Amino acid sequence: MTRDEFDAHCATLKAASHSVQWGGASVWKIGGKIFALCVDAPSDSQSSAHISFKCTDLAFEILPDREGVIPAPYLARAKWVQVTGPAAMDDDELRDHLGIAYECIKNKLTKKARQELGLN
Repeated sequence: MTRDEFDAHCATLKAASHSVQWGGASVWKIGGKIFALCVDAPSDSQSSAHISFKCTDLAFEILPDREGVIPAPYLARAKWVQVTGPAAMDDDELRDHLGIAYECIKNKLTKKARQELGLN
């Protein structure tokens, strides 16, 4: 998945907001809390983008066993992974994980915050 495809998908999630932070990372949030981000891959990488996202506890245990998936730098303590290679998962699976990341963070919002965002 390219950065543009990542941004296009995240833009479809209700009340998700986008910002560019930390030297050019594409950061997606719900209620001010980050659920996914994308950075351009280093020039020596086979991937066009490195995508990081929040995981469930189980997914955080399983996904880093795959080639091309690592605990996300700076965010692993909060159960995030980073997809660093195109062979790690196809776009459909990645979209599924991004949706789960969105739901994980959305469910941590207060009832009031969810109501204000129209996420009843």
